[in-house]
Amino acid sequence: MFQVSEIVHFCYGHRLLDYVGKCARVHGHNGKVEIVAGGETLDHRGFVMDFSDLQAAAQAFIDERFDHRLLLRADDPLVPVLTAEGEAFVALDVNPSAENLARLIFEHLRGLGFPIVAVRFYETETSVAVYARPLETARP
Repeated sequence: MFQVSEIVHFCYGHRLLDYVGKCARVHGHNGKVEIVAGGETLDHRGFVMDFSDLQAAAQAFIDERFDHRLLLRADDPLVPVLTAEGEAFVALDVNPSAENLARLIFEHLRGLGFPIVAVRFYETETSVAVYARPLETARP
Protein backbone atom coordinates (compact mmCIF):
# COMPACT_ATOMS: atom_id res chain seq x y z
CA MET A 1 0.00 0.00 0.00
CA PHE A 2 1.12 3.54 -0.75
CA GLN A 3 0.83 6.06 2.07
CA VAL A 4 1.25 9.80 2.43
CA SER A 5 0.92 11.89 5.55
CA GLU A 6 0.63 15.46 6.69
CA ILE A 7 1.37 16.91 10.12
CA VAL A 8 -0.63 19.63 11.85
CA HIS A 9 0.56 21.40 15.01
CA PHE A 10 -1.83 23.12 17.40
CA CYS A 11 -2.36 24.10 21.03
CA TYR A 12 -5.27 23.03 23.21
CA GLY A 13 -6.37 22.66 26.79
CA HIS A 14 -8.39 19.87 28.35
CA ARG A 15 -8.99 17.75 31.38
CA LEU A 16 -10.08 14.17 31.75
CA LEU A 17 -13.02 13.09 33.84
CA ASP A 18 -13.09 9.71 35.60
CA TYR A 19 -9.30 9.86 35.85
CA VAL A 20 -7.01 9.95 38.88
CA GLY A 21 -3.82 11.86 38.22
CA LYS A 22 -2.49 15.14 36.86
CA CYS A 23 -4.66 15.04 33.74
CA ALA A 24 -7.78 15.36 35.89
CA ARG A 25 -6.85 19.03 36.25
CA VAL A 26 -7.24 21.59 33.47
CA HIS A 27 -3.97 21.78 31.57
CA GLY A 28 -2.64 22.40 28.08
CA HIS A 29 -0.63 20.70 25.36
CA ASN A 30 1.25 21.59 22.22
CA GLY A 31 -0.26 18.85 20.12
CA LYS A 32 0.84 17.35 16.85
CA VAL A 33 -1.35 15.23 14.60
CA GLU A 34 -0.08 13.10 11.75
CA ILE A 35 -2.81 12.20 9.27
CA VAL A 36 -2.04 9.19 7.04
CA ALA A 37 -3.85 8.54 3.75
CA GLY A 38 -3.36 5.34 1.81
CA GLY A 39 -4.18 3.54 -1.38
CA GLU A 40 -3.30 0.40 -3.30
CA THR A 41 -3.05 2.38 -6.53
CA LEU A 42 -1.95 5.86 -7.57
CA ASP A 43 -3.91 8.36 -9.60
CA HIS A 44 -2.89 9.63 -13.06
CA ARG A 45 -0.38 12.00 -11.42
CA GLY A 46 1.27 9.20 -9.46
CA PHE A 47 -0.33 10.36 -6.17
CA VAL A 48 -2.26 8.64 -3.40
CA MET A 49 -3.64 12.15 -3.09
CA ASP A 50 -2.35 15.70 -3.21
CA PHE A 51 -0.50 16.63 0.00
CA SER A 52 -1.92 20.15 -0.11
CA ASP A 53 -5.53 18.89 -0.20
CA LEU A 54 -4.93 16.72 2.87
CA GLN A 55 -3.10 19.53 4.68
CA ALA A 56 -5.80 22.11 3.94
CA ALA A 57 -8.67 19.91 5.10
CA ALA A 58 -6.90 18.71 8.24
CA GLN A 59 -5.67 22.19 9.20
CA ALA A 60 -9.10 23.75 8.66
CA PHE A 61 -10.89 21.19 10.85
CA ILE A 62 -8.29 21.28 13.64
CA ASP A 63 -8.09 25.09 13.60
CA GLU A 64 -11.87 25.43 13.74
CA ARG A 65 -12.58 22.70 16.28
CA PHE A 66 -9.55 22.28 18.56
CA ASP A 67 -6.79 24.90 18.18
CA HIS A 68 -6.45 27.21 21.19
CA ARG A 69 -9.63 25.80 22.67
CA LEU A 70 -10.49 24.21 25.98
CA LEU A 71 -11.86 20.73 25.28
CA LEU A 72 -14.21 19.28 27.88
CA ARG A 73 -16.59 16.36 28.10
CA ALA A 74 -20.15 17.71 27.85
CA ASP A 75 -20.99 16.65 31.41
CA ASP A 76 -17.91 18.28 32.94
CA PRO A 77 -18.89 20.38 36.00
CA LEU A 78 -16.96 23.29 34.47
CA VAL A 79 -19.40 23.57 31.55
CA PRO A 80 -22.14 25.50 33.40
CA VAL A 81 -19.56 27.72 35.14
CA LEU A 82 -17.81 28.61 31.88
CA THR A 83 -21.15 29.11 30.13
CA ALA A 84 -22.33 31.50 32.87
CA GLU A 85 -19.11 33.48 32.56
CA GLY A 86 -19.30 33.63 28.76
CA GLU A 87 -16.04 31.72 28.38
CA ALA A 88 -15.39 29.73 25.23
CA PHE A 89 -14.89 25.96 25.29
CA VAL A 90 -15.72 22.93 23.17
CA ALA A 91 -18.06 20.35 24.71
CA LEU A 92 -17.52 16.83 23.39
CA ASP A 93 -19.65 13.73 23.82
CA VAL A 94 -16.50 11.84 24.84
CA ASN A 95 -13.63 12.46 27.22
CA PRO A 96 -11.08 14.63 25.35
CA SER A 97 -8.36 11.98 25.48
CA ALA A 98 -5.72 11.72 22.76
CA GLU A 99 -7.37 8.49 21.61
CA ASN A 100 -10.79 10.10 21.24
CA LEU A 101 -9.39 13.20 19.51
CA ALA A 102 -7.51 10.99 17.02
CA ARG A 103 -10.77 9.17 16.24
CA LEU A 104 -12.73 12.41 15.80
CA ILE A 105 -10.16 13.75 13.33
CA PHE A 106 -10.04 10.41 11.47
CA GLU A 107 -13.82 10.22 11.13
CA HIS A 108 -14.18 13.83 10.03
CA LEU A 109 -11.60 13.54 7.25
CA ARG A 110 -12.86 10.15 6.15
CA GLY A 111 -16.35 11.62 6.03
CA LEU A 112 -15.04 14.21 3.56
CA GLY A 113 -13.96 11.34 1.30
CA PHE A 114 -10.25 11.25 2.07
CA PRO A 115 -8.71 7.73 2.12
CA ILE A 116 -7.51 8.07 5.70
CA VAL A 117 -5.96 4.92 7.18
CA ALA A 118 -4.54 6.32 10.44
CA VAL A 119 -4.30 9.37 12.66
CA ARG A 120 -1.39 9.61 15.09
CA PHE A 121 -2.11 12.09 17.87
CA TYR A 122 1.02 13.26 19.71
CA GLU A 123 -0.14 14.64 23.04
CA THR A 124 3.53 15.11 23.90
CA GLU A 125 6.74 14.21 22.08
CA THR A 126 6.68 10.77 23.70
CA SER A 127 2.97 10.04 24.18
CA VAL A 128 1.16 9.05 21.00
CA ALA A 129 -2.35 7.70 20.46
CA VAL A 130 -3.24 6.06 17.14
CA TYR A 131 -6.63 5.49 15.59
CA ALA A 132 -6.47 3.37 12.44
CA ARG A 133 -8.58 1.23 10.15
CA PRO A 134 -7.43 -1.02 7.31
CA LEU A 135 -7.67 0.40 3.82
CA GLU A 136 -10.64 -1.74 2.83
CA THR A 137 -12.74 -0.01 5.51
CA ALA A 138 -11.04 3.38 5.34
CA ARG A 139 -13.06 4.69 2.38
CA PRO A 140 -16.66 5.83 2.90
